[in-house]
Amino acid sequence: MRWPWYQIIKGQPAVSQEFNHELTRAILKTELLRIKALIVTTAVLGTFLWSLYFIAPEQIEKLWHGNLRTSDLVIILVPFLIFELIVHALVKRHIAQDHDVPVFRRYGSAVIETSMPTAALALHINSMGSVEALGFVVPLTYFIFIILSTLRLDFWLSAFTGLVAAVELFAMAMWYYPDGPPDVTYHLLRSMIIFVGGLLAGAVGLLVRRQFETSIAAVTARDRVTNLFGQHVSPQVVERLLAEGTLAHSDIRRVAVMFVDFRSFTAGARSRSPQEVVDRLDGAFAILVEILDRHGGIVNKFLGDGFLALFGAPFETENATRHAVDAAHEMLAAMTRINEASSWPLRIGIGLHFGEVVAGNIGSPRRKEYTVIGDTVNLAARIEGLNKQFDSQFLVSAVVHETLGNSVEDARPLGEVAIRGYDRPLAIWQLG
Repeated sequence: MRWPWYQIIKGQPAVSQEFNHELTRAILKTELLRIKALIVTTAVLGTFLWSLYFIAPEQIEKLWHGNLRTSDLVIILVPFLIFELIVHALVKRHIAQDHDVPVFRRYGSAVIETSMPTAALALHINSMGSVEALGFVVPLTYFIFIILSTLRLDFWLSAFTGLVAAVELFAMAMWYYPDGPPDVTYHLLRSMIIFVGGLLAGAVGLLVRRQFETSIAAVTARDRVTNLFGQHVSPQVVERLLAEGTLAHSDIRRVAVMFVDFRSFTAGARSRSPQEVVDRLDGAFAILVEILDRHGGIVNKFLGDGFLALFGAPFETENATRHAVDAAHEMLAAMTRINEASSWPLRIGIGLHFGEVVAGNIGSPRRKEYTVIGDTVNLAARIEGLNKQFDSQFLVSAVVHETLGNSVEDARPLGEVAIRGYDRPLAIWQLG
């Protein structure tokens, strides 16, 4: 049974925690962006009004009937800027500590921020009169907070922001009214438009949040593939793993297990610098891994100067032994070519066996690794070790030979061979 990659994420607690962790960090970063936008907007508006107060005082006198003082701007804007700077610092601390902001603080912040236009409106009503103030620009500033609330990526917070703005504007209109009774329907409709703006902002924020979730889920799945299979999985294999999924639990598979080892590599490395050793090994590995990729195999793990490769896991592969043998022949030919151009020729030994293994994610809750275990793996390793005894490069089990049938012309039987750890000898074949 194959599981889609998004089910892999939801099915593993550790991955789910990682997903939630990354999503929380992403939302907190958008919250920082929202706070910065509020700070910059408030600073720009404050600077503009302050400048206008000195550059064109006659316009200020006309609008506010001579009742606006510079101290009024300070009373409204400075505390708000200080509040936003404090919130910005708190959010950054939460990001550094990998903690989310408590829900009650989010809603409390929304109330305080959205009440700033209300305080400014009260100041304007006292200076300009209720009719002019309610029809002036201050009620429009509610939309700044509503629009920026989309960056919170929370539908209910945006809707709550719109509700607070609508209720406070309606309350101001009902409380501060001229000599006659207020037009309830008129002001109610104005407030309803603001509330609808909050709902729409919440819908946009929800859409953006879902896009965030989709993107983070894809990245988390891709990172999980990298963690399970290492950095040496080809892009094609990664795409297939993401498309088909890997099993979240262990299962039994029939797999071609290949062990590759560089013969006498340690002896040759003693007379060379560490950098020469690494460069030579990396160069050879790059060629061999590329060959494995093209034949549908993956390197499950590197073992010093060798590696374990799989054909048929983590996803099923038809004719796994055929692909493995073809890859082995091509690797031997490639090593012959690169040895001709190198002052340090390397000789590889390959052991191949086919059989059932237990395949799955094994490890601690914090760190798991996809691997295979079982007698098939052990025997493949023992077969590779026999290359030293027979001065050969490619040995396979009788099971592999039987699976291939007569399609391999260069197969040579070595007879029943005693293998360490096994009670009775096993038939071994040499290829190549």
